[in-house]
Amino acid sequence: MAVVVAALLPVFLLIVLGIVLKRSLMRLDTQWHGLERLTYYVLFPMLLIQTLVKADLDKVPVAGVGGALMLSALAASLLCLSLRPLLSHRDVDGPAFTSIFQGATRWQTYVALSVSRNLFGAAGLALASVAMVAIIPLVNVLSVAVLAHYASPEKQSARAIAMTVIRNPLIWACAVGLFINVVHLPLPRIWHDVADALGGSSLAIGLLVTGAGLHLEGLLRPSLAAATGVLLKLVVMPMVAIALALWFGVSGNDLVIVAVCAAVPTSPSAYVLARQMGGDAPLLAQIITLQTILAAITMPVAIALVTS
Repeated sequence: MAVVVAALLPVFLLIVLGIVLKRSLMRLDTQWHGLERLTYYVLFPMLLIQTLVKADLDKVPVAGVGGALMLSALAASLLCLSLRPLLSHRDVDGPAFTSIFQGATRWQTYVALSVSRNLFGAAGLALASVAMVAIIPLVNVLSVAVLAHYASPEKQSARAIAMTVIRNPLIWACAVGLFINVVHLPLPRIWHDVADALGGSSLAIGLLVTGAGLHLEGLLRPSLAAATGVLLKLVVMPMVAIALALWFGVSGNDLVIVAVCAAVPTSPSAYVLARQMGGDAPLLAQIITLQTILAAITMPVAIALVTS
């Protein structure tokens, strides 16, 4: 447990630092929007590409780890959809439901990669990156489809939904990194120097941006919708993912990475998508903030369950 806490502590300290900076040194939203775009479109994709380029995929149980996480995300999605009639009777409208859905299915990649690297170094980072290949396309397609159906004033066409997913830079980064790895494309030394420098800064900046984007107002009395999103993501998804991984025969450090990736809070990028497509953005901000705070407790528990 001490090792787990030591791996998690720097991550949450960077998030707290982001909160402090947003209220002191960098108060303008435009400053953080610029950092967010830089991280999302340049730094983080470069980290994914470089990590996958260097990864020894022959030693990574892609099917077991990726399959467990993909199926757990799918299971959480189906559970959310099955709860829709019940939630509608509790005055949860369509836009609010999309925020519950995103809160229950999406994952905070910065936290997952940071904790995985702190626990197991380059091997943990590579395995978590491979896990992203399984999760990112699926949750983006499902989130956009749910928003288009339940929240958008005008229903989105299948082509519009597909284009939104295709333009996702993280999906492209995973595809490029895997392609270079599989075909063994030689890259010059200057590429690795630049990519390592850009990728190495992405996690720290991403965690600072995550902290700056948290909304601490109204956390003492969360709504039913917010509590549902928190419960599904921090409790249900880790339990399902760990159970599936054990069923697939995943064990040791690989099982810990599954627990880490499943137990992280929801990605702040979900908030941007909610604003763009008519979701309940304030509710999603509350869900993200609650999850990020409570994950400091639930993540060590999930990791301890698979290491005991």
